[in-house]
Amino acid sequence: MPKKFQGENSKAATAKARKAEAKAVADADKKKQEEDALWQETDKLVLKKGQRKDDKEKKRLELLERKKENQRLLDEETSTIKGKALREASERVTRAEIEEVLQNELQQLKEQELKPKEKSHLDTPLEENVNRIIPEEGTVEARSIEDAIAVLRYHLYCVGHHFVTNAASTRRRALKLAGGRV
Repeated sequence: MPKKFQGENSKAATAKARKAEAKAVADADKKKQEEDALWQETDKLVLKKGQRKDDKEKKRLELLERKKENQRLLDEETSTIKGKALREASERVTRAEIEEVLQNELQQLKEQELKPKEKSHLDTPLEENVNRIIPEEGTVEARSIEDAIAVLRYHLYCVGHHFVTNAASTRRRALKLAGGRV
């Protein structure tokens, strides 16, 4: 005959305890998230204000950092200048060194002269504007159909024809006279 179970199963009891503890932790996390969601700002204007504040603070820090960097560079430059001045004052300069410095300067000037200079608009000659060519003597210029018709009528009048047959032939003559540029 099997033994009768007396008391509680220890493995099942520990499992129940673990499950209850895990559930309590999950409930606590869920409750904390719900509370955080209630306190979270959702107003757009307030969010923009906070964004502007953060941006302003960020710009201020960047400006401060830039100032520190500039000050560091200035201090570094002044120290090198003072160092050169002290060295030049304490050391003697020979004629050979002076001549070498002068030759280097002359060589740099020659190199700058040899480099091709950028051409400016003042160096290039002016080109004739083909859109505004002055007509030669004896030629007539017409920039529109009406001008061409007027020129042809005057031409016909001078030749002795006092009438125009039709407007289409007059336009063709005007186009021919204007060289197709009407």
